[in-house]
Amino acid sequence: MNPLLEGRPGLARVLDALDRDGEEARIVGGAVRDWLTGRGVRSDVDIATTALPEEVTRRAVAAGLKPVPTGIEHGTVTVIAEGEPYEVTTLREDVETDGRRARVVFGRSWPHDAGRRDFTMNALYLTRTGELVDLVDGAADAKAGRVRFIGDPDVRIREDYLRILRLFRFHAAYGRGPLDAAALTAAVRNRDGLGRLSRERVRAEMMKLIVAPRAAETLAQMDAAGLLAPVLGRAGDVATFSRLTEVETALGMAPDAVRRLGALAVRGEEDAEALREGLRLSNAEAERLAALAGPAPAPAMCEKGQKAFLYRMGREAFQDRALIAFARSGAALDDAGWRDLAVLAAGWPLPVFPLKAADFIARGLTPGPALGTALKRAEEAWIEAGFPTGAEALEGIARGAIG
Repeated sequence: MNPLLEGRPGLARVLDALDRDGEEARIVGGAVRDWLTGRGVRSDVDIATTALPEEVTRRAVAAGLKPVPTGIEHGTVTVIAEGEPYEVTTLREDVETDGRRARVVFGRSWPHDAGRRDFTMNALYLTRTGELVDLVDGAADAKAGRVRFIGDPDVRIREDYLRILRLFRFHAAYGRGPLDAAALTAAVRNRDGLGRLSRERVRAEMMKLIVAPRAAETLAQMDAAGLLAPVLGRAGDVATFSRLTEVETALGMAPDAVRRLGALAVRGEEDAEALREGLRLSNAEAERLAALAGPAPAPAMCEKGQKAFLYRMGREAFQDRALIAFARSGAALDDAGWRDLAVLAAGWPLPVFPLKAADFIARGLTPGPALGTALKRAEEAWIEAGFPTGAEALEGIARGAIG
């Protein structure tokens, strides 16, 4: 019995359609690796098949499934079954590579398909009946937490230089013990190839790496090998990054990729702008990083001052600055002042400024610059007063703003 079929009627239907009548289909890659190492069943399941894309499409339609040609030039058809998507890719062999992409031909050889994959732990197959097919000793590596290239590491990296980053990303996510020595040596030897990669691909790998369980120690190894600065375009603050991961753990917070990137590489707005360009960040991500620049809240501030800071900055920016400041402070992880400050954004309901333009128009102001100035003065006075809600206090604030 295939353990990945449990509770997945759609997957069973896809395999039933493809794994018959002269063609084979097997589950491949991450879903098999994660099941084998006890990480549970992933939501996404990939399938490799001997059938050509047009045959996959024909069989899917005949079985009442919906095929979508999401990557037809690479041999991939996404088959929708029971509302779930399954990427089905024809076995391939690399004909030509240039360090960024490969020209492939379709094949029918499972050993050739396994041999073109990057790491041994990613070249595991599970048949429809539940048989594990391991052609590169990947099962032992997966169970040992050993991220090892298939074949010569230099050759595999030169086929696609992104594999340098994938080496560190997979080690951070699945590795135990030290990095594979041959893989690390090859990565350092081929580091100039990182400059040939698209920034979008680099971003995708880095954002996954920095939230992985062993991100801190893995980034330290990247830094020591001289591979972190070329990716970030600047020196990385690995110490602050590492401390932030400890703070998050102590507070029971999930890792946040943008915040962690800020801890690693942002000290000022110019850093945020450089990362926007260097990693092709979205506008929202870059703006969030830029908001890290400037003063940070601190436990020494009175509660009123902390809440004023939070109101002006907003929850996300306040919490980002507070957590990173906590990480840089050197304070103990159980420091009550820093812990209270770090969770203030989540626990305090942000008040809404109760005075509106209509309140000042009713007091004789007309729309225009003077009205806008009065509103700003009133809001600042309201903040300084501790966010009062009583009618008498608000009346005094409004009169003061006009006068």
